[in-house]
Amino acid sequence: MSSLRRALRVPPAPVRLSGLDPRSTPLVPGDKERTREVMRVDAERLAELQQRLYAEATGGGRRRVLLVLQGMDTSGKGGVVKHVVGAMEPHGVQVAAFGRPTPEELRHSFLWRVRKALPGPGKVGVFDRSHYEDVLIGRVRQLAAPEVIERRYREITRFERQLVADDVTVVKVFLHLSPWEQKQRLLARLDDSTKRWKFDPSDVDERALWPEYQEAYATAMERTDTDTTPWYVVPADRKWYRNWAVGRLLLETLTALQPRLPEPTWDVDEQRDRLVEEQPLSG
Repeated sequence: MSSLRRALRVPPAPVRLSGLDPRSTPLVPGDKERTREVMRVDAERLAELQQRLYAEATGGGRRRVLLVLQGMDTSGKGGVVKHVVGAMEPHGVQVAAFGRPTPEELRHSFLWRVRKALPGPGKVGVFDRSHYEDVLIGRVRQLAAPEVIERRYREITRFERQLVADDVTVVKVFLHLSPWEQKQRLLARLDDSTKRWKFDPSDVDERALWPEYQEAYATAMERTDTDTTPWYVVPADRKWYRNWAVGRLLLETLTALQPRLPEPTWDVDEQRDRLVEEQPLSG
């Protein structure tokens, strides 16, 4: 199959999100049911590769993967964590969600809390929102001066370059949602008493700034997309396609890494003989 990473790579600058269809399904393997079947197979392979990456670290390997999820409210960051990341072994996954900075975090550089949440060797880390919030909300809500935002783009690029040098493979995903679909999802939350806790009136306020957010996302991708830390735009109006696409992006990434199981430092035959010749245990 052709590379989904190639198909979903953010287009060259200038990035125009209005020209990308949030309901499109690039390289989809079939209809909804067929895609879900393929996703189950992909999940098994993804879990196997993630386990190999984790095992590699027990032998001294330092490689890890960082999945960065960005998108408007209801775009499905939590859904991806549940349906895609949830298929992997919990001990090999590290999820961090970034909300409004705490007073302590505000006393440090905006990257301080991000560095603390980076995945350890052998793990797949997931950022539900990330350091990009500081160039998105900061720009849209004018919480920082334009020159500060520009400096942060450069700091992010430098930070991500350092991650790559430290054997971190960065996969940055923008979940591209339409305003119509977001409205339906917000209404669904209001209509379902078990999901009203997810609703925040400020979500409606933020909708008025939709064009500004789209421009902020586009600019952030233009400033920070590189060959070693690429951005992918995943159409997110169809949840089943969104989940398959993010899972396939991770699968392609881990397949390319080809994680290696460590060689044992002890004699296999000797240990087998010990077990075979072991005296019966009491109790």
